[in-house]
Amino acid sequence: MQLDIFDDSRDVMLRNDVLSALQRHDAPGARSALQILTQEYPDDEALMAFDTLVTALEARCRVPFATQDTAFEVRETVLASVRPSAIRLMGERTALIWLAPFWDELAQRATSLPFRAAQPNAHAASLYLQAGNWKAAESAVTRIESWRRIPAPLMWMAECRYRLDGLEAALPLLAELAWLSPTRLDDLLRQLEDNSLNALRRAFDASFEGTGDIADLAWFPAWALIQKTGLAPLLKQTEPCRDTGPERAARLVLRLLALEREGRHHELMDSRRDLRDLHESLYRQYMKTR
Repeated sequence: MQLDIFDDSRDVMLRNDVLSALQRHDAPGARSALQILTQEYPDDEALMAFDTLVTALEARCRVPFATQDTAFEVRETVLASVRPSAIRLMGERTALIWLAPFWDELAQRATSLPFRAAQPNAHAASLYLQAGNWKAAESAVTRIESWRRIPAPLMWMAECRYRLDGLEAALPLLAELAWLSPTRLDDLLRQLEDNSLNALRRAFDASFEGTGDIADLAWFPAWALIQKTGLAPLLKQTEPCRDTGPERAARLVLRLLALEREGRHHELMDSRRDLRDLHESLYRQYMKTR
């Protein structure tokens, strides 16, 4: 009976040998341990996942990427194959920690590649974000010309500011992202999983009268200012974007709040009419609080 127990547990021991080598990023040791596991348990259901991770370790290098296409292909392989295998074998938290050196290495290999809007995720900043290396990602974004007017790097910088300095530091960039790319703002809000932002987003979705699609998020900054006037000092820090309707609405609300504080009644009435003409339902939301 004892022999049976030992025999039944040997596969666990051999799997642990492979895992131990993997966690040390010891490619030769992991390959050797995997070969033993394969020889003794050729039908083990973990073999494919183990082989994916060992192969990924063996493929690590520091040679700079020659093109964005190559960088993008490697990134997609890690996301589609290596990451799921690591999560399956190690659990999500441990897997993300284990993968961080991979992402840092890929980012360093992509450092010399210029930003290309058609393939933004091949840029070093995107790869540093995958590693959770917020300072390196922030630095990489600043090297992109006019990054604040391009959706992808603006989203990356908003995440960096949030991770490094908190929500208040990120809010001006989040507002600009809403005006520039509501779809990317939606993606980022899901990634951040910030409780206060999520609560505000749910209230917006429930009360805002728009087209009912993701494009409505462009109006989120103006709506949020009406609901939480304390955001005004932060959203004053936004830079001019494309002068779209949603951006003009947010700046109108900022003006209205200033006129209210200063008691400038005549100008207040004119600005209220401007807001009504720009977006009737947003105007009604504003008047409900007055």
